[in-house]
Amino acid sequence: MDLILSKIPADYKTNADFIEQLKQHSLKQGFSKIELMPYQVELNKLQIHLEQEGMKMIILFDGRDASGKGGTIRRVTRYLNEKHYRIVALGKPTESQQTELHMKRYIEQFPHAGEIVLFDRSWYNRAMVEPVFDFCTDKQYKSFLKYVNSYENSFVDDGKTILLKLYFSVSKTEQKRRFDRRKNDPLRQWKLSEIDLQAQQYWNEFTEMKYKMLKKTSTKALPWHVIRSDNKDLARMETIKLILSSVNYADRNPSLDYDLNPKIIISGEEEAIRMSKEYDKHGKFLR
Repeated sequence: MDLILSKIPADYKTNADFIEQLKQHSLKQGFSKIELMPYQVELNKLQIHLEQEGMKMIILFDGRDASGKGGTIRRVTRYLNEKHYRIVALGKPTESQQTELHMKRYIEQFPHAGEIVLFDRSWYNRAMVEPVFDFCTDKQYKSFLKYVNSYENSFVDDGKTILLKLYFSVSKTEQKRRFDRRKNDPLRQWKLSEIDLQAQQYWNEFTEMKYKMLKKTSTKALPWHVIRSDNKDLARMETIKLILSSVNYADRNPSLDYDLNPKIIISGEEEAIRMSKEYDKHGKFLR
């Protein structure tokens, strides 16, 4: 089946046998994947469009631990041409990299013409994880927030680069449930890290960092898209629809619904406004 999907016929919309193969394959995978299939076909058309136009796409997948970033990336890339996309998940910087510009090692991973790069966590680690765990100085943190908007504007000013910033927002209760599942499932235990185990303890600190990040770096030109991810299936569907809506690619299937669910995806600006109402009189978040 993977071989069939890697060679999607140009006239797939009128190829009944091919569509039936997709449906039968999806039935074995679960109901949510049946619904995703038509949109994943559209992602292939978007990818072809980027190749033909020599465009580049950068997608940032950020958010708390266990918010569903990795699973969504897998759904987005499931049937894409592997030659024209990369998933980048950078680890701890080396001693040499720690002496360089924070953005440098990310910029080195940027796409070539016709390529999509998906960052599983991005340069925004400097705005979230690093300040909470003292992996950077306060000066480095403030400098990042001061200059990151300018950097990002420079990334897209060629008119050929698309930058999407996605923040996956999971509730504290759901995060705990997912962590507990990882602890008890031998197939998922590898996902747990020392930082994961402290995520609940530092929930309020991460909330504070999220608020400051959204308020400072969700701009009109390059906004954050906040994705409510307690329901993984809905989060994955809406993420794919958001990606498809970001490019005016050729031969879009007009029969599909591309409208975003406002209960699942909201703007970073709207989320920051909502969060500002949760401050107490001491400037601390209520939860």
